[in-house]
Amino acid sequence: METLAPFKEVIDEIKEKGGDAVKYCYQCGKCDTVCPWNNVRKFSMRKLIREATFGLSEIEKEEIWRCTTCGKCPQRCPRDVKQIDDMIALRRMATGYGVFPAAVKPYRSVSTGLTEKGNPFNEDRNTRADWAEGLSVKPYKEGMDVLYWPCCYASYDPRLKKVAQATVKVLKKANVDFGILGSKENCCGESIRKTGNEDVFKKLAKENIKTFIDNGVKKILVSSPHCYHTFKNEYPEFKVNFEVIHTSQYVFQLMNEGKLQIDKGYEKKVAYHDPCYLGRHNGVYDEPRTVLKNIPGLTLNEFPEAKVDSMCCGMGGGRIWAETEKHERFSNIRIEQAIALGADELVTTCPYCITALEDSRLVMNHGDDIQVKDIMEIIEELL
Repeated sequence: METLAPFKEVIDEIKEKGGDAVKYCYQCGKCDTVCPWNNVRKFSMRKLIREATFGLSEIEKEEIWRCTTCGKCPQRCPRDVKQIDDMIALRRMATGYGVFPAAVKPYRSVSTGLTEKGNPFNEDRNTRADWAEGLSVKPYKEGMDVLYWPCCYASYDPRLKKVAQATVKVLKKANVDFGILGSKENCCGESIRKTGNEDVFKKLAKENIKTFIDNGVKKILVSSPHCYHTFKNEYPEFKVNFEVIHTSQYVFQLMNEGKLQIDKGYEKKVAYHDPCYLGRHNGVYDEPRTVLKNIPGLTLNEFPEAKVDSMCCGMGGGRIWAETEKHERFSNIRIEQAIALGADELVTTCPYCITALEDSRLVMNHGDDIQVKDIMEIIEELL
């Protein structure tokens, strides 16, 4: 006798949206043991997968939107259930029906900004390169060493503009021939794709790809691991391949080639935080640490959860735009861990991580106890 699924139409839609792997889950619960949400509240990825298996997903509730796509559960899953793909599939369903719980309602205005202005802030496209004023940054031309791609946050956010500015100063010191595209840039589309809005992602990706090709771009230098991941791993879906390198990797190369030398001392204790999309998703662990270790006087302290086990900051998967209760922010834990290590500075290489950590540092009244910096800001200070 054939066993009929209770909600076959829903199951078929989940499969169509990319969540077919839910059927492989045998409910071992390993995903729940490593999920960072369970450090701050009760959350069960196992339960969400089980509900999806039987077409019982509740797309009107926030639970399907909580996954930060940090990558911890897929690396432990014995059945390759592809939890990230499954959650994105459910979000595609919800987005298709226009269902957004209160915490993720900002995704609607973000989608509008991305569609109309090419950035999540709905800021004027013509001001995208204002961060570079006074730095004599050239427009990119074919034949340059690299295209520098700062990302939306480093282009518009006051705190993160400092990262883009520091990066430019480091590149100039190393005599790198680089340029930017300014108003021609769009968001890479990584985070809006993780919220389930595939149409906006494809629009952004196709426009960026056309811009890259029209301008003869071969090598892209990025400040954001999210841009890195998307250009490197997702844009090839459109039959293109660009060489993509993260700023921490590039500085590592420049140091090895003797083009960048740090002689000044930096007598500080530093804790390095691995961003999920640089580390777990793309395996870049050694270069940032080697750069830090090459700085005279700097003491590098490791977190108890580091490298492949690094704690998520909480901003991935589109959560950078969602409302997260103050007591449920993973970054609060990271700040406390860094202070417990005796670190003077918490250093990372991701604009999302810096946003989360800076916010936690201030909200938790640790403004005088620890600083949050990008590696490029430290390098620039020592030039």
